[in-house]
Amino acid sequence: MSPASTKASTAAVDADTRLAPGRPGHRRMSFALFAAGVATFALLYSTQALLPAVSADFGVTASAASWTVSAATGALALCVVPLSALSERLGRRAMMTGSLVTAVAVGLLVPFAPSLEWLVVLRAVQGAALAGVPASAMAYLAEEVRPKALVAAIGLFVAGNSIGGMSGRIVTGWVAQLWGWRAGLAAVGLLAVVCVVAYRLLLPAARHFTPSPLDPRAIGRTVRGHLSDPLLLRLYAIGALFMTVFGAVYTVIGYRLVEAPFSLPQGVVGSVFLVYLVGTVSSAAAGRLVGRMGRRGALYLAVATTAAGLLLSLAGSLAGVLAGLVLITAGFFAGHAVASSSVSRTATTGRAQASALYQSAYYLGSSVGGTLGAVAYHAGGWSGTVLLGLVAVVGVVSLTLYGTHRARVDERRRARERGCGSVRQERRSLVVAAGGPR
Repeated sequence: MSPASTKASTAAVDADTRLAPGRPGHRRMSFALFAAGVATFALLYSTQALLPAVSADFGVTASAASWTVSAATGALALCVVPLSALSERLGRRAMMTGSLVTAVAVGLLVPFAPSLEWLVVLRAVQGAALAGVPASAMAYLAEEVRPKALVAAIGLFVAGNSIGGMSGRIVTGWVAQLWGWRAGLAAVGLLAVVCVVAYRLLLPAARHFTPSPLDPRAIGRTVRGHLSDPLLLRLYAIGALFMTVFGAVYTVIGYRLVEAPFSLPQGVVGSVFLVYLVGTVSSAAAGRLVGRMGRRGALYLAVATTAAGLLLSLAGSLAGVLAGLVLITAGFFAGHAVASSSVSRTATTGRAQASALYQSAYYLGSSVGGTLGAVAYHAGGWSGTVLLGLVAVVGVVSLTLYGTHRARVDERRRARERGCGSVRQERRSLVVAAGGPR
């Protein structure tokens, strides 16, 4: 490349005012969305580590108590698309702020639920409020961050999710052991208050967002367009299936660990969620994995890791179970980071709706996984939950293999078309050279 071309390329990069490592505001943005991710997951899954205590207090089965998790994730799945559409008008920053403030307010009421029914209702409201965060955050990153830094930025947001899920469960576990599950939920609410304040103070104003009027018909066309894109559909299904595994495992694991032969106390069960730190590392490393192995290669590695973890978790020893959870967590967060960043990269228009549909499928997978995981555990013990997870893993493998096959078929077709075009051009050149028609 000539010096002039190099200078032009450098000038073009410098003219791009979007955020990137080393640019002003990038670090503040990273910490702000990390805090938002912590608050979101800490609130969303605040009852998951407490399910055995909730079951005992209200005298209900694991499948009934699991609705305190599934109601929140299910409501989020239903509301994420409408709220992402509203963010096109109000702005990503305003939508995330309003959602987090509302969810925190409801979270401070949750500990006072007088019955399981009221607890489920409040959790559903909380999940609906949180729906404004994930898709808006992905759209904010797609608009404000340079493309080459996008996977890493989304990976850090997902890492915040893993820290939130871990810290929320650890806090609730130990506080519940000392003062009961209601006090545990109150502690998570206060943790979320701190995170939301940090998020609001740190997040830079959007510089590349252009408000658009709310047009339900246009939004419907955009959504239909995304749902007719085979690649996006596969990514949505992959996200849902990964989350089915994760939701099933972490909804049920508390019941397995408090029962014989482990018989762990509530605080120790909450500490088991320290394995989420592995998810923080694997999601943040997703960008490097994609660079080395490609997106499909990274997905294959994530799937293999998750499946190995499921099988290892069948061990009768606590060490084997914990090692299995480590592998499941690492595989899940890596796969989620790759799939979610691929959605943002694939959708050239209507990114908010594209991300919202992914989040909707993702949290629907969590809701289905949590409920079916509890049912499978009730029917067949931990082996039943593992079997459910392996079925979902096979689904991810099938979709990824099909995507690889379609990519090869399309590449061969394009190669044939290029070859046919070259032959036709050569024939026309021979005809012209021979004095034929021009």
